[in-house]
Amino acid sequence: MSFAQAIGDWHALVVLFVAGVVPNQIWRMLGLWFGGGIDEGSELLVWVRAVATAILAGVIAQIVVEPPGALASVPDVLRYGAVGAGLIVFLLTRRSIFAGVVTGEVFMLAGKWWLG
Repeated sequence: MSFAQAIGDWHALVVLFVAGVVPNQIWRMLGLWFGGGIDEGSELLVWVRAVATAILAGVIAQIVVEPPGALASVPDVLRYGAVGAGLIVFLLTRRSIFAGVVTGEVFMLAGKWWLG
């Protein structure tokens, strides 16, 4: 299989990149520019982190309880186990959301691979 066959229609990927990534990066750069002088311990940023964490928790809860698409084929025990493993790592790594999410994903993928 050639590279072109593997990625499919490359024009669609370019459109996806331009429409999805480029506008997002503009807002990120503006956020860095405007937010560079904000104190990380300020009440505003504490609130923003709390809201972001709550949104992430809500999305994860919805996906675990009512899994969409192919995730519905994953056993409930494995989905809840991945959440538990992610929570434990989150707490052990001084509340690192990144570490918790990555652990949950790795747990889920490894469990699905193990179960076949």
